[in-house]
Amino acid sequence: MNETSPLLPPVTRPIINEPQDANGPFIEFNSDSDPDNPLGWSKAYKTFIVLLLFYTAFIIAFTCNAVVPVAGHIVQDLDNHERKSASVLLVTIWELGEAAGPLLIAPLSELYGRYPVYGAANGLFIVGVTVAGISQSLETFIFARFLTGLAVASNVLNPAIIGDMFPTESRGSAMSLIMLATLLGGAIGPAIAGAIVQSTSWRHIMWVSVTLAGTAELAFLMLFRETYKVSILKRRAARLRRETGDKTLKTIFDGEDTGSEVWAAIKKPAFVFCGSSVLQIMSIYAAISFSFFYIMVTTLPDMLQEVYDFDTTLIGTSFLSNTVGSTFGVIASNLLLDRIYVHLQRGREKKPKPENRLPLVIFAAFMLPVAVALYGFVAENQLPVMILLVIVGLLGFSLILSIVPVMAYVIDAFGLHSASALTAILITRCLMGTFLPLATVPITDALGYGYGFLILASLSLAVAPIPVVIMLYGKRWRQHSEYSKSN
Repeated sequence: MNETSPLLPPVTRPIINEPQDANGPFIEFNSDSDPDNPLGWSKAYKTFIVLLLFYTAFIIAFTCNAVVPVAGHIVQDLDNHERKSASVLLVTIWELGEAAGPLLIAPLSELYGRYPVYGAANGLFIVGVTVAGISQSLETFIFARFLTGLAVASNVLNPAIIGDMFPTESRGSAMSLIMLATLLGGAIGPAIAGAIVQSTSWRHIMWVSVTLAGTAELAFLMLFRETYKVSILKRRAARLRRETGDKTLKTIFDGEDTGSEVWAAIKKPAFVFCGSSVLQIMSIYAAISFSFFYIMVTTLPDMLQEVYDFDTTLIGTSFLSNTVGSTFGVIASNLLLDRIYVHLQRGREKKPKPENRLPLVIFAAFMLPVAVALYGFVAENQLPVMILLVIVGLLGFSLILSIVPVMAYVIDAFGLHSASALTAILITRCLMGTFLPLATVPITDALGYGYGFLILASLSLAVAPIPVVIMLYGKRWRQHSEYSKSN
């Protein structure tokens, strides 16, 4: 397996091609209407699969964010006293698990297929949430959160499954729907968790998540069909060899996926990252920018409780403001990203220029530090809470515009190596999202919300010029890397 073996190779050859070497013919789909070909599945079944992925993504976001407004309650219950740093780690440790998960999930799915890997990851996720629900110590709960983050397959496999089933021009709606699921789960999780803790134990939140994840896993195991072309064709070839006795029947993928190839795929993101200065610089920007999401979600509950005297239910509901802002960010990205790109390409560039994806990032890069500074200023001066929630929405809007176009840029710039490049960005983003929020607690404790977040805004402002520099010089710099050279 390597980066030049696409997830969705051509599917128009007959079921058995003419021999291309001395070892015999290749097995292929006979057409797009082949019943085993995911591209030819019925619209109704594809819609069902997308809805199942939507439901899974919703559950992941629900579980991840449900503990945010009640982290202090969990620490108090398990550790007998409340510690802000422990509350922050309890939330952000999920990201550390998500940093490690893609290194295994992506290559294993290309070795064994989407179905067994997704199913196993979902099962591990349920185990992790169950362990969290029965935890009797803070350390066990934090480990369980890491385990559930590690088991998140949706970030890696949902786009791959959509790519398996839909041609390029038809993937946008499905991807947007799954992004919407993440936003809804991130909003509904804290709201429901806040209400539950007001009337009963935080452990009931875990049992709600286990129930939701269990129904998704049952539906997945019973109704999901393998979508990965390589796995489908290998099984077809094995069946035909058994039925015909012709040992020469094989696929063009036979012999590629071995244990050494999986290890090579695990190491590939590190090679791509170390071999591209553009990716390193852009990863720094994306990681620092994304970390402000976790800085916001770990500080907002304390702000609302200490400054505005909110109870847990109102704190959970307040996270809807971030979801509203993020939704507007998604809408803006969908409406403007391709239009700006086409406009900049028209008449100026003979070949596609990935840097033309970055104008929205540049806009958001300078909006984000303003939003961060205002976030601390409003809380420090105890301005009306509606102003604070509007700023939270602005943060969500800025973060979406900071991240989504960067992903599009990396896909365009790194082409066949984009999976490894995206994995490298995801890992650096998750690592920063785990540890930078931990530094926020001592800063705000020492300086207060106003000056504390002014320092954090300065950090955001320091990396804001990065997309500008990449826009101007990225094309030239990319030529120095074998992974991002223009053809």
